[in-house]
Amino acid sequence: MDGASGKKTGNMQNWERKGPSSTGCSLHLCAKTTKANSPTQPLRHHRLFSSPEVPDRFNTELSCCSLSFPSSLAGIQCKKLSGHAKGHGYKTGQTFTGNSDHAWNAVYLEGRWHLLDSTWGSGSVDDSFTKFTYRYNEFYFLTHPALFINNHFPDNSNWQLLKPTLTLKEFENNMLHNSNFYTLGLLAARPDTPIIQTVNGKASVSVDCRSGTLFMFKLKGTDEHGLMTLKKHGMELDIYPQKTGSHKLEIFAKPSKAEAADDVYKCVLEYVVECESVDKAMRFPKELHQPVGPSWFSERQGFLRPSHSQPILHTNDGRCSLTFTLSKDISVLTSLHADGSSSLSEDMGRRHVLQIHRRNQIELKVHLPHAGNFVLKIYSKKKSDPGNYDYIFNYLIRCLNTEVKWPAFPQSFSKWLQDYEILEPLSGLLPANRNVQFKLKMHGIAKVLVQAENMYPLTQNKGCWEGTCNTSGCREVFVMVHENANHSFYSQVLKYEVETQ
Repeated sequence: MDGASGKKTGNMQNWERKGPSSTGCSLHLCAKTTKANSPTQPLRHHRLFSSPEVPDRFNTELSCCSLSFPSSLAGIQCKKLSGHAKGHGYKTGQTFTGNSDHAWNAVYLEGRWHLLDSTWGSGSVDDSFTKFTYRYNEFYFLTHPALFINNHFPDNSNWQLLKPTLTLKEFENNMLHNSNFYTLGLLAARPDTPIIQTVNGKASVSVDCRSGTLFMFKLKGTDEHGLMTLKKHGMELDIYPQKTGSHKLEIFAKPSKAEAADDVYKCVLEYVVECESVDKAMRFPKELHQPVGPSWFSERQGFLRPSHSQPILHTNDGRCSLTFTLSKDISVLTSLHADGSSSLSEDMGRRHVLQIHRRNQIELKVHLPHAGNFVLKIYSKKKSDPGNYDYIFNYLIRCLNTEVKWPAFPQSFSKWLQDYEILEPLSGLLPANRNVQFKLKMHGIAKVLVQAENMYPLTQNKGCWEGTCNTSGCREVFVMVHENANHSFYSQVLKYEVETQ
């Protein structure tokens, strides 16, 4: 568009910006040709005469004035504009009344007017408005009017350089997208209004982006009351405030590339969530880590084709099973977590998840110790790496059946190899005074014994070791292997407990 006349000449990057006529002033630049400063290139930015120890409004005046002195050096028309801005101290959803609270500039380059904010482009003030920190932000130099209007509303609507122009009410109600939103390649956010009303205790937010981006959120400073999932081109977030009233919701993002120079989360969106009723059933365990569920990030770490793509697993009988295809030569570590008095020790948290490997497939069998909400965490590392496991992702598992009470799987030792498999018994707690059938899939083994009160050898049959053990007179049962027929010692690979009489 062409500002005053509003002539549209093409897409957003090609709108004309002729603007209102202005005697204006001249932009203070070095004596260089303006050809390099085309509408698609930022102005070369020079440090402005802003004091690091004065309030933002005074810095604004100094910054705008510095652009017009001296005008004879560059001969570029410059106009000082005033109006309202959603800057430091802005509260989501607030209204603007009274006099202007900010100033910025319009410059005339190569036949078009362009907008810039040298104050915001040079840094920011602290929370007490007493110290200015220099930090160059290219976004606010020659910003497109359609983006500039997001947080700058001029007193003279013609200087929006848009047609149709926005009303002040529309400006107040529009969602604020700060510079981080655009510099990180984000495209859209829903809802597009800053105030969200919960429905039955729930509010939802989604963000679209061009490529894989990592997200996090804070609802009143914590990420405990929400469920965020990463998508290939964005994220989805469901919020469940646990108190009625107004809640500040902040969305943060950062590049997914490890080589990114600025590897920190930056705030890209702010909402106010108005909650009239609370869904107490949607309380999440403190161990739940955001985002939840598999995503493009877990795929990059080698976990492909998940059997369960959703972040929550529901089970009625307290059992569930997940499968993945592993694209890398990795070792996997899993653990189950619960809250409060029902929390699990580290050892028991691992023993309630059984790994089964079949070539490049992995199956995770989960047996819950009781009803409730649980977190299944998944870690991995390269098999050749002697170091620690890295956290990859987690699931939320929910079971409402109060009769559920599954024992842990048997304890395994270092000689139990990753591609071994327990066919029976899966329970780590054996009945007392019973004959128990054993069937184990193991390879490269010379002999297998089950040690209870007596020793019970297993026999090999079609790749499995089978046999029966009697649990009378013992409290523990061990499975032991003889790796080499020429050796006389056995190694323990599994340990079962026996019920007390």
